[in-house]
Amino acid sequence: MTGISAVQVSDLAKYFPGRGGEPLRALDGVSFTIGSPGTVTSVAGPDGAGKSVLLAVLAGLIRPDSGSVSVFGLTPDPDSPEFVSRIGYMPQRFGLYEELSARENFETFSALRGVPRETAVRRFGELMALTGLAGFEDRAAGALSGGMKQKLGLVCTLAAMPPLLILDEPTVGVDPLSRLELRRIIRRMTETAGMTCIMSTAYLEEAAEADRVLLMNEGRLLAYDEPARLTAALRGRTWRVPAASGGPDRTARRLMLSVRANRPESLLLDAVPRSQGVDLLSDDGVSGAPVPGAQPRDAVLEDVYCSLTFERSPGAPAAGVPSGSAGEETVIRAEHISRTFGSFTAVADTSFTVKRGEIFGLLGPNGAGKTTTFRMLCGLLEPTSGTIRVSGVDMLSAKSEARRRIGYVAQRFSLYERLTVEENLRYFGESYGVWGSRLRSRLDELTASFRLGRWMKTRAAALPLGIRRELAMAAALIHSPDILFLDEATSGADVAARRAFWRRIVSLCEAGTTAVVTTHFMEEAEYFDRLLIQDAGRILASGTPADIRRAASPDGHPLSFEEAFITIVRKHRREGAAA
Repeated sequence: MTGISAVQVSDLAKYFPGRGGEPLRALDGVSFTIGSPGTVTSVAGPDGAGKSVLLAVLAGLIRPDSGSVSVFGLTPDPDSPEFVSRIGYMPQRFGLYEELSARENFETFSALRGVPRETAVRRFGELMALTGLAGFEDRAAGALSGGMKQKLGLVCTLAAMPPLLILDEPTVGVDPLSRLELRRIIRRMTETAGMTCIMSTAYLEEAAEADRVLLMNEGRLLAYDEPARLTAALRGRTWRVPAASGGPDRTARRLMLSVRANRPESLLLDAVPRSQGVDLLSDDGVSGAPVPGAQPRDAVLEDVYCSLTFERSPGAPAAGVPSGSAGEETVIRAEHISRTFGSFTAVADTSFTVKRGEIFGLLGPNGAGKTTTFRMLCGLLEPTSGTIRVSGVDMLSAKSEARRRIGYVAQRFSLYERLTVEENLRYFGESYGVWGSRLRSRLDELTASFRLGRWMKTRAAALPLGIRRELAMAAALIHSPDILFLDEATSGADVAARRAFWRRIVSLCEAGTTAVVTTHFMEEAEYFDRLLIQDAGRILASGTPADIRRAASPDGHPLSFEEAFITIVRKHRREGAAA
């Protein structure tokens, strides 16, 4: 196969039926070539960008409407043994047999791919060791954590050691430590086995580690090149304003709310808090620093994506905020809370407080206990021991009163899909005791703030993902809650939607609302005033983002927040293993 490109795509298009009879362009004129073996190509973009459809076309699972596709000189065809022998495909939800053990799963997939038994036995041991799953060979797949299931799925995909490895968001929904380990495994396989890998991801910092990057949005290919060449094109447009304090200070928040999405006359396309400062992206053609005190910085891949999409996407306005002001008042107090399920301790003796107007984060790897803690704070789960007070109200003795003071956005939106947007908002409003003129006023405010006007008579089931996200937030705010709980609320959102989300949260908290947030996007921790990191049900670290970075690096070596998070969790696990 010397001289034959691993993947060659020309003018690829794929359409699906859309709303109102207008076709949805999942792929729109996509062209690229992957020639070098032993390389990793990332396909990056938000949900709905066309990533999964593109990879399914390469794997032969979806036929394009037009254009051409070649994989090692072959047209993708799942019925062709010659084609199938050259690829390994791992979809987002890999079809493990959850009642079978890890070993039995591998044996099944090896047999399906025609791998000789002796080879399969040897390869299984090697791959389990490589992925850190050694010792779990006889554990049922259904009993593994999310990150371990992803690793086992990768092990099964590698059973036949295919020349081309196609991975559809293998790191989605797993914690930063597991994402790092998966990337390490993929890189080692490509380097040692000469395997070519094409991997989709919603994490732009993850995409930047690949040899080449395909940036996609709404079915179109925005850019395709080496990460360094993509970022070099933004020279002179990326800036940094150092922060005076350890968290997002007034300067950071002022800059976040002054970008073009909020103010059309602004010279700034983007402003995001990052590592004790604010990173800025100025408009094309702006000469010199866009704001006083800004210093040049190196561009990252997220800047590239923003420059290619923000200029034609105005973004959403910030939501209206309730009355109130930030202060030192404690609005959440958790004292020695724990939660057990039979003999398993999910949360152990945890105490912390949250003050009015704070953005407070709960972070941890998969299985850390943060979701259990989060559900106890919301009143969705009773602690086995300890007390929780929300706005001065005991969650055990006055749960209904406490719930009236909180809003909740679940990771999987709790919307009534058969109801229209307006009916959902009215239902949630009336459930919280909002009636009459007050409800009409809130509907008007939220309809304008969340761009819901044209969708008011549309059933929730028919809404695009971005509008469903807007509706979920609007429903949580319908009763002007004192405290807003947000569980992975930005999962799967594109960069513009995530920026709009955080501008809203900052605006709300500036006016006195308190936000408690969980996220797998570690860079979002820079928005937090304070946070805690959990693992195995225990608090490992707490404080401001700067406190966390200092705790992870006593010698003062600068770390990103994700690096600090990984360092703290690994140290805790090493100490636990040595005890």
